[in-house]
Amino acid sequence: MRMIFHHPLPVGPDAKAASGIRPFQMIEAFRSLGFEVDVVAGHAADRARAIAAVDRNLAQGLRYDFLYGESSTEPTLLTESHHLPIAPLLDFGFFARLKAQAVPLGLFYRDIYWRFSQYGSSLPWWKEAAAKLFYRYDLIQYRRLLDRLYLPSMAMARYVPWVRPGQMRELPPGFIDRPLVHRPGTALRLLYVGGLGTHYQLHELFRALGDLPGVELTLCTREAEWRAVQHEYLLPAAGNIRIVHRSGAELIELFEGADACVLCVKPHPYWAFAAPVKLYEYIGALTPVIASAGTLAGDFVERHDVGWSVPCEAQAIKSLLQGLLANRARVGEKVAALRRIRDEHTWQARARQVAADLTARG
Repeated sequence: MRMIFHHPLPVGPDAKAASGIRPFQMIEAFRSLGFEVDVVAGHAADRARAIAAVDRNLAQGLRYDFLYGESSTEPTLLTESHHLPIAPLLDFGFFARLKAQAVPLGLFYRDIYWRFSQYGSSLPWWKEAAAKLFYRYDLIQYRRLLDRLYLPSMAMARYVPWVRPGQMRELPPGFIDRPLVHRPGTALRLLYVGGLGTHYQLHELFRALGDLPGVELTLCTREAEWRAVQHEYLLPAAGNIRIVHRSGAELIELFEGADACVLCVKPHPYWAFAAPVKLYEYIGALTPVIASAGTLAGDFVERHDVGWSVPCEAQAIKSLLQGLLANRARVGEKVAALRRIRDEHTWQARARQVAADLTARG
């Protein structure tokens, strides 16, 4: 079995952001399923060399089972460091040649934030207009060329113009499977792993923990992100909030010491369809999730009974935590539910879904 993996940026194991983690993990997942993966990734010059090698293979009669791609958060033609469209025919011309040879094509479309009013608020008007023009061009090409356009959730489909509904399928993130041994503790220990800023705001959680000394929170985020927003957060006098900066294998100890993980965000139309990687990392770590009501994550944990969906308000969060302190067995019940669904959400499960889908169409 042989496939092509496409991504218009470099791919490597050291990525810290979800936009870089996902492409690498999907490549590794396909390889773990036994696929020989020809990677077309990197900047334009690197992709051109990889595309030329695939073209030579095709000319020599080699057959590919399918192509699977991962989009960038930027338009495909603007992913060079200078954001100039120096290779306008490179990627979609390659897709067209594969389509002409009946190679099934699938691609994961990362997000649609550019269609919301907040997009471009820090850009000159002409840069915003140019970026949106190229985002639209991507979608027109997807409609023309792809067999499948994968989305983080089908709730996002209503915001995706031009692509036919029948082309779209759901393909959420997965998780990195790490061996964990959970360590019991006396306090109710919460963990948050991820970014801070406009999309991820923990102010209400901090307020809820202000007079709950029986609950401890470990907040793991990048040091630069914490420095940028720490003036907005008041650390409780109880000393029950700890700020750390870890990644990769360093997270194992944090997950092993957590009773539950938090995903508290202010409700916004974007969060009705966004599927954060951290949700699935929490699932993989078998830690119940406290998520904001009115978000896709909140709906997920409620539907699968793997955590608690709660309004993103200090009093509501505090009431939930007080209830958990009074009855710690509720945490164990959610862990049991997580065990039942965990294997459905690995990166291998996502790759297996793509392979089954696209080879069935080939």
